[in-house]
Amino acid sequence: MTLVEAFLEILERPTMGAMIIGMIQILGPVWIAFLLGIMVGWAWKPGWASLGKRKFGFSAPSSPFALIPSPDQGFGSTQILDSLVLDNRLENDRVELLEADNLVSSSSEVRKEENLVVMNEDLVHLCRLVERKDGGPPWKHMMDRSTHNMSYQAWQRDPENGPPQYCTRTVYEDASPELLRDFFWDDEVRMKWDDMIIHASIIEECATTGTMIVHWMRKFPFFCSNREYIIGRRIWESGRTYYCVTKGVPCPSVPRKDKPRRVDLYYSSWYIQAVESRKRDGELSACEVILFHHEDMGIPWEIARFGVRQGMWGTVRNIDRGFRAYQKARASGAPVSHPAFMAQINTKIDPDFLMILEGEEESSETQILDSPGKPKGGINIPKLLIIGGAIVIGCSLDRGLLTRPLIFGLARTFGNIGKRACPRTN
Repeated sequence: MTLVEAFLEILERPTMGAMIIGMIQILGPVWIAFLLGIMVGWAWKPGWASLGKRKFGFSAPSSPFALIPSPDQGFGSTQILDSLVLDNRLENDRVELLEADNLVSSSSEVRKEENLVVMNEDLVHLCRLVERKDGGPPWKHMMDRSTHNMSYQAWQRDPENGPPQYCTRTVYEDASPELLRDFFWDDEVRMKWDDMIIHASIIEECATTGTMIVHWMRKFPFFCSNREYIIGRRIWESGRTYYCVTKGVPCPSVPRKDKPRRVDLYYSSWYIQAVESRKRDGELSACEVILFHHEDMGIPWEIARFGVRQGMWGTVRNIDRGFRAYQKARASGAPVSHPAFMAQINTKIDPDFLMILEGEEESSETQILDSPGKPKGGINIPKLLIIGGAIVIGCSLDRGLLTRPLIFGLARTFGNIGKRACPRTN
Protein backbone atom coordinates (compact mmCIF):
# COMPACT_ATOMS: atom_id res chain seq x y z
CA MET A 1 0.00 0.00 0.00
CA THR A 2 1.45 3.38 -0.94
CA LEU A 3 1.58 6.34 1.39
CA VAL A 4 -1.14 8.19 -0.54
CA GLU A 5 -3.49 5.21 -0.43
CA ALA A 6 -2.93 4.89 3.30
CA PHE A 7 -3.95 8.50 3.87
CA LEU A 8 -7.01 8.15 1.62
CA GLU A 9 -8.11 5.09 3.58
CA ILE A 10 -7.86 7.04 6.83
CA LEU A 11 -9.88 9.95 5.42
CA GLU A 12 -12.66 7.57 4.38
CA ARG A 13 -13.21 6.30 7.93
CA PRO A 14 -16.66 7.09 9.30
CA THR A 15 -15.74 8.85 12.55
CA MET A 16 -13.26 11.51 13.57
CA GLY A 17 -11.91 9.26 16.30
CA ALA A 18 -11.12 6.52 13.79
CA MET A 19 -9.34 9.04 11.58
CA ILE A 20 -7.24 10.29 14.51
CA ILE A 21 -6.27 6.73 15.47
CA GLY A 22 -5.27 6.03 11.88
CA MET A 23 -3.11 9.15 11.70
CA ILE A 24 -1.40 8.18 14.97
CA GLN A 25 -0.66 4.73 13.59
CA ILE A 26 1.05 6.21 10.53
CA LEU A 27 2.78 9.24 12.07
CA GLY A 28 3.65 7.68 15.41
CA PRO A 29 6.85 5.98 14.19
CA VAL A 30 7.91 9.23 12.51
CA TRP A 31 7.57 11.21 15.75
CA ILE A 32 9.41 8.50 17.65
CA ALA A 33 12.19 8.76 15.08
CA PHE A 34 12.27 12.52 15.57
CA LEU A 35 12.67 12.12 19.32
CA LEU A 36 15.43 9.58 18.80
CA GLY A 37 17.07 11.98 16.40
CA ILE A 38 17.07 14.70 19.05
CA MET A 39 18.66 12.32 21.54
CA VAL A 40 21.31 11.35 18.98
CA GLY A 41 22.03 15.00 18.20
CA TRP A 42 22.52 16.00 21.83
CA ALA A 43 24.50 12.89 22.77
CA TRP A 44 26.83 13.08 19.77
CA LYS A 45 29.76 15.36 20.51
CA PRO A 46 32.06 15.00 17.47
CA GLY A 47 35.70 16.05 17.35
CA TRP A 48 35.55 17.51 13.84
CA ALA A 49 35.92 21.06 14.92
CA SER A 50 39.48 21.07 16.12
CA LEU A 51 38.67 24.69 16.52
CA GLY A 52 39.61 27.23 19.12
CA LYS A 53 38.40 28.20 22.70
CA ARG A 54 36.49 30.45 25.46
CA LYS A 55 33.95 32.91 27.05
CA PHE A 56 33.38 35.63 29.72
CA GLY A 57 35.94 37.83 31.41
CA PHE A 58 37.76 38.69 28.17
CA SER A 59 36.79 41.47 25.82
CA ALA A 60 36.15 39.64 22.57
CA PRO A 61 36.88 41.34 19.26
CA SER A 62 34.05 41.92 16.81
CA SER A 63 35.80 39.80 14.19
CA PRO A 64 38.26 36.92 14.08
CA PHE A 65 40.93 39.28 12.80
CA ALA A 66 40.72 42.26 15.12
CA LEU A 67 44.04 41.55 16.84
CA ILE A 68 45.95 40.57 13.70
CA PRO A 69 48.39 43.01 12.09
CA SER A 70 46.82 45.54 9.76
CA PRO A 71 46.07 44.52 6.16
CA ASP A 72 48.66 47.14 5.19
CA GLN A 73 51.16 44.57 6.38
CA GLY A 74 49.77 42.05 3.99
CA PHE A 75 50.98 39.43 1.60
CA GLY A 76 51.73 39.73 -2.06
CA SER A 77 51.56 37.44 -5.02
CA THR A 78 52.97 33.95 -5.15
CA GLN A 79 55.83 35.20 -7.33
CA ILE A 80 56.88 37.71 -4.70
CA LEU A 81 56.43 35.15 -1.96
CA ASP A 82 58.71 32.68 -3.70
CA SER A 83 61.45 35.29 -3.87
CA LEU A 84 61.19 36.12 -0.18
CA VAL A 85 60.82 32.70 1.41
CA LEU A 86 64.23 31.71 2.67
CA ASP A 87 65.86 28.36 2.01
CA ASN A 88 63.67 27.93 -1.06
CA ARG A 89 66.43 25.95 -2.72
CA LEU A 90 65.54 23.10 -0.39
CA GLU A 91 62.22 22.59 -2.14
CA ASN A 92 63.68 20.08 -4.56
CA ASP A 93 65.37 17.91 -1.97
CA ARG A 94 64.33 14.27 -2.00
CA VAL A 95 61.64 13.28 0.49
CA GLU A 96 62.62 10.82 3.13
CA LEU A 97 60.24 7.92 3.55
CA LEU A 98 59.24 6.43 6.86
CA GLU A 99 57.56 3.13 7.59
CA ALA A 100 54.15 3.73 9.19
CA ASP A 101 52.47 0.56 10.42
CA ASN A 102 51.38 -1.23 7.25
CA LEU A 103 51.85 1.84 5.07
CA VAL A 104 55.36 1.39 3.66
CA SER A 105 56.50 3.26 0.57
CA SER A 106 59.64 2.45 -1.39
CA SER A 107 61.92 5.21 -2.65
CA SER A 108 60.94 4.38 -6.23
CA GLU A 109 57.39 5.50 -5.44
CA VAL A 110 58.39 8.94 -4.28
CA ARG A 111 57.05 11.64 -6.54
CA LYS A 112 59.49 14.36 -7.53
CA GLU A 113 59.32 17.35 -5.21
CA GLU A 114 57.05 15.43 -2.86
CA ASN A 115 57.50 18.14 -0.26
CA LEU A 116 55.56 20.41 -2.61
CA VAL A 117 52.28 18.74 -1.63
CA VAL A 118 52.09 21.82 0.61
CA MET A 119 53.45 24.72 -1.41
CA ASN A 120 54.11 28.43 -1.08
CA GLU A 121 50.70 29.04 -2.71
CA ASP A 122 49.14 27.41 0.34
CA LEU A 123 50.93 29.90 2.56
CA VAL A 124 49.60 32.76 0.41
CA HIS A 125 46.07 31.38 0.73
CA LEU A 126 46.32 31.15 4.53
CA CYS A 127 47.68 34.69 4.69
CA ARG A 128 44.76 35.97 2.64
CA LEU A 129 42.32 34.18 4.92
CA VAL A 130 43.95 35.86 7.91
CA GLU A 131 43.77 39.25 6.18
CA ARG A 132 40.17 38.73 5.03
CA LYS A 133 41.38 39.10 1.44
CA ASP A 134 40.34 35.68 0.15
CA GLY A 135 37.21 36.93 -1.64
CA GLY A 136 34.92 34.50 0.20
CA PRO A 137 31.41 35.06 1.57
CA PRO A 138 30.82 36.94 4.86
CA TRP A 139 31.66 35.34 8.20
CA LYS A 140 28.72 34.92 10.61
CA HIS A 141 29.34 34.89 14.34
CA MET A 142 28.58 31.57 16.08
CA MET A 143 30.01 31.49 19.57
CA ASP A 144 31.82 33.55 22.20
CA ARG A 145 32.89 31.77 25.38
CA SER A 146 35.72 31.72 27.87
CA THR A 147 37.18 30.09 30.96
CA HIS A 148 39.66 31.41 33.51
CA ASN A 149 42.63 30.76 31.22
CA MET A 150 41.20 30.74 27.70
CA SER A 151 38.88 32.80 25.49
CA TYR A 152 37.19 31.45 22.37
CA GLN A 153 35.22 32.92 19.46
CA ALA A 154 33.89 31.13 16.39
CA TRP A 155 32.52 32.20 13.00
CA GLN A 156 30.98 30.21 10.15
CA ARG A 157 30.17 30.83 6.50
CA ASP A 158 28.56 28.90 3.66
CA PRO A 159 30.31 29.04 0.29
CA GLU A 160 28.16 28.71 -2.80
CA ASN A 161 29.66 25.31 -3.64
CA GLY A 162 31.28 23.43 -0.82
CA PRO A 163 30.90 22.43 2.82
CA PRO A 164 30.49 24.94 5.67
CA GLN A 165 33.69 26.79 6.60
CA TYR A 166 34.71 27.71 10.13
CA CYS A 167 37.05 30.28 11.62
CA THR A 168 37.90 30.28 15.31
CA ARG A 169 40.05 32.52 17.47
CA THR A 170 41.41 31.14 20.71
CA VAL A 171 43.62 32.96 23.20
CA TYR A 172 45.44 30.70 25.67
CA GLU A 173 46.77 32.38 28.79
CA ASP A 174 50.28 31.43 29.95
CA ALA A 175 51.17 29.67 26.71
CA SER A 176 53.86 30.06 24.08
CA PRO A 177 53.45 29.90 20.28
CA GLU A 178 56.16 27.25 20.06
CA LEU A 179 54.44 24.91 22.49
CA LEU A 180 51.05 25.24 20.79
CA ARG A 181 52.70 24.66 17.42
CA ASP A 182 54.20 21.42 18.71
CA PHE A 183 50.95 20.39 20.42
CA PHE A 184 48.80 20.64 17.29
CA TRP A 185 51.37 18.68 15.28
CA ASP A 186 51.88 15.93 17.89
CA ASP A 187 49.73 13.00 16.73
CA GLU A 188 51.02 10.79 19.54
CA VAL A 189 49.48 13.18 22.06
CA ARG A 190 46.41 13.75 19.89
CA MET A 191 45.55 10.08 20.26
CA LYS A 192 45.14 10.72 23.99
CA TRP A 193 42.83 13.74 23.92
CA ASP A 194 40.98 13.34 20.61
CA ASP A 195 38.60 10.41 21.10
CA MET A 196 37.72 10.34 17.39
CA ILE A 197 41.27 9.51 16.26
CA ILE A 198 41.74 5.73 16.19
CA HIS A 199 44.89 5.65 14.03
CA ALA A 200 47.63 8.15 13.17
CA SER A 201 50.90 7.43 11.38
CA ILE A 202 53.50 9.14 9.22
CA ILE A 203 53.66 8.08 5.58
CA GLU A 204 56.41 10.40 4.31
CA GLU A 205 58.42 13.34 5.60
CA CYS A 206 61.08 15.83 4.54
CA ALA A 207 63.79 16.55 7.08
CA THR A 208 64.75 19.86 5.44
CA THR A 209 61.40 21.65 5.16
CA GLY A 210 59.45 19.73 7.81
CA THR A 211 56.78 18.77 5.28
CA MET A 212 54.89 15.63 6.31
CA ILE A 213 52.23 13.35 4.86
CA VAL A 214 50.25 11.64 7.60
CA HIS A 215 47.51 9.02 7.65
CA TRP A 216 44.55 9.36 10.01
CA MET A 217 41.51 7.23 10.70
CA ARG A 218 38.65 8.77 12.64
CA LYS A 219 35.72 7.15 14.38
CA PHE A 220 32.29 8.48 13.41
CA PRO A 221 28.86 7.97 15.02
CA PHE A 222 26.96 4.72 14.60
CA PHE A 223 25.08 5.78 11.48
CA CYS A 224 28.30 6.59 9.56
CA SER A 225 31.31 4.51 8.65
CA ASN A 226 34.74 5.58 9.86
CA ARG A 227 36.69 8.11 7.79
CA GLU A 228 40.23 8.04 6.43
CA TYR A 229 42.42 11.10 5.86
CA ILE A 230 45.66 11.56 3.93
CA ILE A 231 46.97 14.92 5.15
CA GLY A 232 49.91 17.01 3.95
CA ARG A 233 51.23 19.59 6.39
CA ARG A 234 53.96 22.18 6.69
CA ILE A 235 54.88 25.18 8.86
CA TRP A 236 56.28 28.60 7.94
CA GLU A 237 57.64 31.02 10.55
CA SER A 238 58.28 34.74 10.80
CA GLY A 239 59.88 35.56 14.12
CA ARG A 240 57.60 33.91 16.67
CA THR A 241 54.60 33.86 14.36
CA TYR A 242 53.73 30.52 12.76
CA TYR A 243 51.64 29.67 9.70
CA CYS A 244 50.66 26.00 9.96
CA VAL A 245 48.97 24.50 6.88
CA THR A 246 47.31 21.08 6.75
CA LYS A 247 45.17 19.83 3.87
CA GLY A 248 44.03 16.65 2.15
CA VAL A 249 46.50 15.41 -0.47
CA PRO A 250 46.63 12.47 -2.91
CA CYS A 251 48.87 9.54 -2.02
CA PRO A 252 49.09 6.64 -4.51
CA SER A 253 51.09 4.56 -2.03
CA VAL A 254 47.97 4.24 0.16
CA PRO A 255 45.26 2.49 -1.91
CA ARG A 256 41.73 3.80 -1.59
CA LYS A 257 39.23 1.40 0.01
CA ASP A 258 35.44 1.27 0.31
CA LYS A 259 35.74 1.36 4.11
CA PRO A 260 36.85 3.46 5.81
CA ARG A 261 35.66 6.17 3.45
CA ARG A 262 38.40 8.58 2.43
CA VAL A 263 37.86 12.31 2.96
CA ASP A 264 39.51 14.10 0.04
CA LEU A 265 38.38 17.67 0.73
CA TYR A 266 40.01 18.63 4.01
CA TYR A 267 41.56 21.95 5.07
CA SER A 268 42.64 22.90 8.58
CA SER A 269 45.26 25.63 9.08
CA TRP A 270 46.45 27.76 12.00
CA TYR A 271 47.89 31.23 12.48
CA ILE A 272 49.74 31.30 15.83
CA GLN A 273 51.31 34.32 17.53
CA ALA A 274 52.13 35.65 20.99
CA VAL A 275 49.73 38.34 22.30
CA GLU A 276 49.28 40.36 25.45
CA SER A 277 47.65 38.59 28.37
CA ARG A 278 44.19 39.56 29.57
CA LYS A 279 45.97 40.83 32.67
CA ARG A 280 46.96 43.88 30.58
CA ASP A 281 50.44 43.86 32.08
CA GLY A 282 52.19 44.54 28.78
CA GLU A 283 53.70 41.05 28.67
CA LEU A 284 53.19 38.76 25.65
CA SER A 285 52.44 35.82 27.92
CA ALA A 286 49.32 34.64 26.06
CA CYS A 287 49.06 32.98 22.67
CA GLU A 288 46.48 33.55 19.95
CA VAL A 289 45.51 30.72 17.61
CA ILE A 290 43.31 31.47 14.60
CA LEU A 291 42.04 28.36 12.85
CA PHE A 292 40.40 28.01 9.42
CA HIS A 293 38.73 24.65 8.91
CA HIS A 294 36.44 22.88 6.47
CA GLU A 295 35.99 19.33 5.21
CA ASP A 296 33.52 17.26 3.21
CA MET A 297 32.84 14.20 5.33
CA GLY A 298 30.34 12.72 2.92
CA ILE A 299 27.23 13.44 4.99
CA PRO A 300 24.59 16.14 4.39
CA TRP A 301 26.06 19.53 5.23
CA GLU A 302 23.05 20.46 7.36
CA ILE A 303 23.72 17.47 9.61
CA ALA A 304 27.45 18.21 9.69
CA ARG A 305 26.73 21.84 10.60
CA PHE A 306 24.38 20.72 13.39
CA GLY A 307 26.96 18.27 14.75
CA VAL A 308 29.73 20.86 14.77
CA ARG A 309 27.57 23.42 16.55
CA GLN A 310 26.48 20.93 19.21
CA GLY A 311 29.96 19.51 19.79
CA MET A 312 32.07 22.63 19.34
CA TRP A 313 32.41 23.86 22.92
CA GLY A 314 32.92 20.37 24.31
CA THR A 315 35.68 19.80 21.76
CA VAL A 316 37.28 23.12 22.62
CA ARG A 317 37.34 22.25 26.32
CA ASN A 318 38.80 18.86 25.50
CA ILE A 319 41.57 20.45 23.42
CA ASP A 320 42.38 22.82 26.28
CA ARG A 321 42.61 19.97 28.78
CA GLY A 322 44.88 18.10 26.39
CA PHE A 323 47.09 21.15 25.89
CA ARG A 324 47.43 21.88 29.61
CA ALA A 325 48.42 18.25 30.25
CA TYR A 326 50.93 18.53 27.38
CA GLN A 327 52.25 21.77 28.84
CA LYS A 328 52.86 20.15 32.23
CA ALA A 329 54.51 17.11 30.65
CA ARG A 330 56.91 19.23 28.61
CA ALA A 331 57.71 21.41 31.64
CA SER A 332 58.59 18.28 33.61
CA GLY A 333 61.11 17.21 30.96
CA ALA A 334 59.03 14.71 28.97
CA PRO A 335 60.76 13.71 25.71
CA VAL A 336 59.69 15.43 22.50
CA SER A 337 57.86 13.04 20.16
CA HIS A 338 58.90 12.68 16.53
CA PRO A 339 55.85 14.60 15.15
CA ALA A 340 56.58 17.45 17.58
CA PHE A 341 60.24 17.41 16.52
CA MET A 342 59.12 17.72 12.88
CA ALA A 343 56.96 20.72 13.89
CA GLN A 344 60.16 22.53 14.82
CA ILE A 345 61.50 22.29 11.24
CA ASN A 346 60.03 25.38 9.61
CA THR A 347 60.49 27.40 6.44
CA LYS A 348 61.50 30.94 7.37
CA ILE A 349 59.78 33.99 5.87
CA ASP A 350 61.77 37.16 5.34
CA PRO A 351 60.36 39.99 7.54
CA ASP A 352 60.12 42.24 4.46
CA PHE A 353 57.53 39.84 3.11
CA LEU A 354 54.97 41.23 5.56
CA MET A 355 55.22 44.67 3.95
CA ILE A 356 54.82 43.58 0.32
CA LEU A 357 51.10 44.25 -0.01
CA GLU A 358 51.54 48.01 0.50
CA GLY A 359 51.06 49.75 -2.83
CA GLU A 360 49.52 46.72 -4.52
CA GLU A 361 45.93 46.47 -5.66
CA GLU A 362 43.80 45.19 -2.82
CA SER A 363 40.70 43.05 -3.04
CA SER A 364 37.65 43.91 -0.96
CA GLU A 365 37.66 42.69 2.62
CA THR A 366 35.52 39.73 3.63
CA GLN A 367 32.61 41.01 5.71
CA ILE A 368 31.90 40.09 9.32
CA LEU A 369 28.23 39.73 10.25
CA ASP A 370 26.97 40.02 13.81
CA SER A 371 25.01 37.21 15.38
CA PRO A 372 21.43 37.26 14.11
CA GLY A 373 18.98 38.33 16.76
CA LYS A 374 15.64 36.76 17.50
CA PRO A 375 13.44 36.87 14.40
CA LYS A 376 10.63 39.36 14.34
CA GLY A 377 7.66 37.53 13.01
CA GLY A 378 7.80 34.53 10.74
CA ILE A 379 7.61 30.88 11.65
CA ASN A 380 10.54 29.46 13.58
CA ILE A 381 10.52 25.93 12.21
CA PRO A 382 12.58 23.55 14.39
CA LYS A 383 15.15 22.69 11.78
CA LEU A 384 17.23 20.60 14.16
CA LEU A 385 14.23 18.39 14.90
CA ILE A 386 13.81 17.75 11.20
CA ILE A 387 17.48 16.99 10.68
CA GLY A 388 17.70 14.80 13.78
CA GLY A 389 14.65 12.82 12.72
CA ALA A 390 16.02 12.49 9.21
CA ILE A 391 19.20 10.90 10.56
CA VAL A 392 17.33 8.12 12.31
CA ILE A 393 14.64 7.64 9.68
CA GLY A 394 17.03 7.69 6.74
CA CYS A 395 19.43 5.25 8.34
CA SER A 396 17.07 2.81 10.07
CA LEU A 397 13.48 3.15 8.86
CA ASP A 398 12.84 2.23 5.28
CA ARG A 399 9.65 0.20 4.96
CA GLY A 400 8.91 0.96 1.36
CA LEU A 401 6.69 3.98 2.06
CA LEU A 402 9.51 6.47 2.55
CA THR A 403 12.84 6.05 0.79
CA ARG A 404 16.06 7.47 2.19
CA PRO A 405 16.61 10.00 -0.62
CA LEU A 406 13.07 11.29 -0.14
CA ILE A 407 13.52 11.62 3.61
CA PHE A 408 16.77 13.56 3.35
CA GLY A 409 15.26 15.66 0.57
CA LEU A 410 12.29 16.55 2.76
CA ALA A 411 14.63 17.40 5.64
CA ARG A 412 16.56 19.80 3.44
CA THR A 413 13.40 21.32 1.99
CA PHE A 414 11.76 21.98 5.36
CA GLY A 415 15.07 23.17 6.78
CA ASN A 416 15.28 25.74 3.99
CA ILE A 417 11.68 26.77 4.67
CA GLY A 418 12.66 27.41 8.28
CA LYS A 419 15.63 29.40 7.11
CA ARG A 420 13.49 31.56 4.81
CA ALA A 421 10.91 32.08 7.56
CA CYS A 422 13.61 33.49 9.85
CA PRO A 423 15.72 35.87 7.77
CA ARG A 424 19.10 36.92 9.14
CA THR A 425 19.57 40.44 10.37
CA ASN A 426 22.86 42.29 10.21
